[in-house]
Amino acid sequence: DLCLQYGTMRMAKNILIESVEHQRMLLLNVLRELRDVSKQEKFAQNIKILTSVPGIVLLSAIIFLIEIDSIDRFKNTDHLAGFIGVIPNRHSSGDKSYTGEITFRGNKILKKMLIENAWVAARTDPALSLSYSKLVRRMEPNKAIIRIARKLLNRIYYALRDQRPYVLQTIL
Repeated sequence: DLCLQYGTMRMAKNILIESVEHQRMLLLNVLRELRDVSKQEKFAQNIKILTSVPGIVLLSAIIFLIEIDSIDRFKNTDHLAGFIGVIPNRHSSGDKSYTGEITFRGNKILKKMLIENAWVAARTDPALSLSYSKLVRRMEPNKAIIRIARKLLNRIYYALRDQRPYVLQTIL
């Protein structure tokens, strides 16, 4: 009975190892495809610009470009922020107006990605780091990072619109 149990455990272990190796190969293939996509003329220049922005890596840049299609679709940063959903939720009734938390509308993929990128940008961009430090003094970190995400989005918008890589601002 004990021998059967060990044989079953060994077989289960081997199946798990094969599964992990298969997942790893799939991930490797996806990464190769993404690198190939990033070298295509349609994406290459914009990816180079986006990856110059602190917190934005190759995968984030590709997702951003695929989801927005063209930065020219948006008149300004407010329209882009509304599309992504990094704007406050607002509703009003009569004379009363309420501004609440971040809206539940927008592109959920880009919103989550932008917020994750904002955490990295808040550590690597001196201006965003300073801004985050100031915001955290008066609000909780999760709310502060939404504001940093909006600032990061502004940097992305202007870099893509002007077709110029982002240059880190040094703080004196």
